[in-house]
Amino acid sequence: MGPVTGGAFVVATIIKVAVFFTVMMLSVMLATIVERKIAGFIQDRSGPNRVGPWGALQVIADGIKNIIKEETMPAQAIRQFFVLAPVLAILPATILFAVIPFGSPLPTQWGFVEMIVADASIGFLYILAIGSIGVYGIAMAGWSSGSKYSLLGGLRGSAQMISYEVALALSLVPLILLVGDVRAPEIVSMQQGFTAGAPTYSMWFVFPLFLGLFFFFVSGLAETNRLPFDLPEAEAELVTGYHTEYSAMKFSMFMIGEFAHVITVAALVTVFFLGGWDIPFWAGDNIRVLSDGTVIGEPTGWKTILTLGSFSIKTSLVVVVFMWIRWTLPRFRYDQLMDLGWKFMLEAVTVYILVIAFVILGIEAVGIPVGIWYALILFVVNLLLALMLFFMIDRGAIIRGAARKI
Repeated sequence: MGPVTGGAFVVATIIKVAVFFTVMMLSVMLATIVERKIAGFIQDRSGPNRVGPWGALQVIADGIKNIIKEETMPAQAIRQFFVLAPVLAILPATILFAVIPFGSPLPTQWGFVEMIVADASIGFLYILAIGSIGVYGIAMAGWSSGSKYSLLGGLRGSAQMISYEVALALSLVPLILLVGDVRAPEIVSMQQGFTAGAPTYSMWFVFPLFLGLFFFFVSGLAETNRLPFDLPEAEAELVTGYHTEYSAMKFSMFMIGEFAHVITVAALVTVFFLGGWDIPFWAGDNIRVLSDGTVIGEPTGWKTILTLGSFSIKTSLVVVVFMWIRWTLPRFRYDQLMDLGWKFMLEAVTVYILVIAFVILGIEAVGIPVGIWYALILFVVNLLLALMLFFMIDRGAIIRGAARKI
């Protein structure tokens, strides 16, 4: 059985787009209520508990309120860009899901359907390119509002996202060196145990490249404007930052975009470092689709359901970590945020790339095949680099506290 083609392919793609977009919006709704519950737990209070059982329908009430609420348009606002900014804020996070594989292929009578909207040959580059568009929505919202608070928030947000996009992209270079391909399904396949079509070993990249995961996760926090990197919407300084002048549904679109971006980054962490839809300690889900349409393994409907569940659980756990960090860590000062991005992250990631590249070159020169020893050597190297990074190099010299003398 080969992949679906012709009219069946078009129909399958339309269905996948509709389903994935609906699931994304429902996930955003669920994430908002979960975060408020987690915040209540951490702060020793109940959280939403009035609308529906355990407050589960509070998000529905909030949505209805924002839909029927009157929208304001500041007199000094530039109308066209003021309206366009919320769209640009929500768009990148939603269309990034097009290149993320969610599960194993689903067999049908017309052929198998891959659980990815578009298996682009430039998947990694597509992710970086589309992800960088989000800065336009923030900058445009701040500039077009005609408010100095919004403008300052937009400037902060654009500077922050540009600063950490570099580290975000560079943190994935060691992963690309290890895989040798930029397609997201190929990255998942190697973590399942495939190399050049042949099974080798099953090792998620969180082990041999865990320092790269740290760099990617920290950069992802900054890209999503989440604490401790929420300087663009610092309430104590900028009211609410770049969306100060927004109300009703336009304001909600910024919130939807933020939560959608969090879910997207969590999904990328799952694909790049947590094996994607791979189920641990089970080889039955090791299914790979080659570029010519050949399938290695036996795809079935129940395997598709199980792998979708595995991907969802991993992504949900990463989202919970995002929320946990938000409600436990204080906000950086702005000089600390920029110091971290330009004086620490950029240099550390660059050195990390060089070290991993030389280690991979040395391993291949010795003749060690891709397998458990290959991964163990990379793990030891990452461990040594992490010890140097956290206990020897910084020690508060770069990210200075308020009481430290310069």
